[in-house]
Amino acid sequence: MPVKSIAQLANDLRDGAITCRELMAAAVDRHAATEPRLNAYRSWAGDRALAQADAVDTLLATGVDLGPLMGLPVSVKDLYGVPGLPVFGGTDTAFPPDWETAGPVVSALLAQLGIVTGKTQTVEFAFGGLGTNPHAGTPLNPWSGPHAPRAPGGSSSGAGVSLVQGSALLALGTDTAGSVRIPASFTGQTALKITHGRWSLDGIIPLSPSLDTPGLLARTIDDLAVAFAALDPGGSRPVVAAETGLRLGVVRNVVWDGIDDSIAQNTSSALRALEGAGATLNDVELPCAAALLEVFRAGGLAAPELRAFLDRNFPERIERLDPAVMARVQAADEIGATEYLRRRAVLAESGQTARRVFDTVDFLVTPTVPVSAPVVADLADPETYRAANMLALRNTAIVNLLGWCALTLPTGLDANGIPSGLQIIAGPGQEERLLAVGLAVENILGQGPDLLGLPPL
Repeated sequence: MPVKSIAQLANDLRDGAITCRELMAAAVDRHAATEPRLNAYRSWAGDRALAQADAVDTLLATGVDLGPLMGLPVSVKDLYGVPGLPVFGGTDTAFPPDWETAGPVVSALLAQLGIVTGKTQTVEFAFGGLGTNPHAGTPLNPWSGPHAPRAPGGSSSGAGVSLVQGSALLALGTDTAGSVRIPASFTGQTALKITHGRWSLDGIIPLSPSLDTPGLLARTIDDLAVAFAALDPGGSRPVVAAETGLRLGVVRNVVWDGIDDSIAQNTSSALRALEGAGATLNDVELPCAAALLEVFRAGGLAAPELRAFLDRNFPERIERLDPAVMARVQAADEIGATEYLRRRAVLAESGQTARRVFDTVDFLVTPTVPVSAPVVADLADPETYRAANMLALRNTAIVNLLGWCALTLPTGLDANGIPSGLQIIAGPGQEERLLAVGLAVENILGQGPDLLGLPPL
């Protein structure tokens, strides 16, 4: 796969410097060379993608231009409906064919003739932050090597892996508590979590409609910005923000607790580089963080909302769930209506109260994930899984519980040789400003491929 940006490749396709067929063939070759080991995809659509690439080349040759994602290889999380491709949602059995109907996000991609390379692996019903799946196998984190495979991050577990693999240039994921940001952080990619409610959830198997959001993963913030502008109904491509004058609030409560030393060092080095480039850093306390995490650790809204979805639509699937998912679904039986409504009230009140943090800063920054990707074999123990999952999700889940938007970009490699990330957080509806500051930060820290080198594929 050429190491060029989405914008550069889009220009090359239109200028005839490369054909869509050549671009897609490179993606197919990368998949063929590494997929049996990486296990990024639940359903691969390489032959279909090549046929569509030929059609795109014909259209481009006649002057038809349907948008900036036209002809580019895109992987799609196996929660989204894509016509002609099965939807498993991380489960052991495909959903009925009507779930293959494209919702607005996939429809926007297909309308530009973005080419879906396949459906990437996900944690069952997206209910987990590490990326494990006993039904279809856990994707291998490409940075971990074959002898002690590490988790890819979840729940969009195959999404980040597909980008490192080179079988896709953009990945569609979903994010309920960090499910695009965690896999992006663990695999050295970038990701954008959309404000809750900004993009439609139609055509996506739900986990928690109160918290679910579509999301994007890409190799760079520049690629994210292009993709967001192409898919957002009213979006425009963000322009890089000035590197001086940025007021960044470094969250100091909660998010550094239990952090790995090397990840703390990577984050601190990134913050020093930003300050050296002219950004103003202020230590801040995020209001309501303790109350939010109390709700999250008790099961949040996801457990009762997933249980309600299953009881209503697929009760027969409950007994076949991944044990790590089943434990939380069954625990939802203990959450009554009063407690559920109390939790919703806490989140709503916290979302309003916490916004005062932006009175003195423009954006918040935290380590994306405070710990390294765990060894997959260690997660077979339920208690080890529970502790690792909760810690991996903690910093990112806060954003979902508040209904805000956030992105992540890489900061280096930790002591295990696994990428770490910096999370940048903005208030609701601020995606354009968030991407603009992300572009400025990326200019200072460097893009992923230059910053991290290449994984041991």
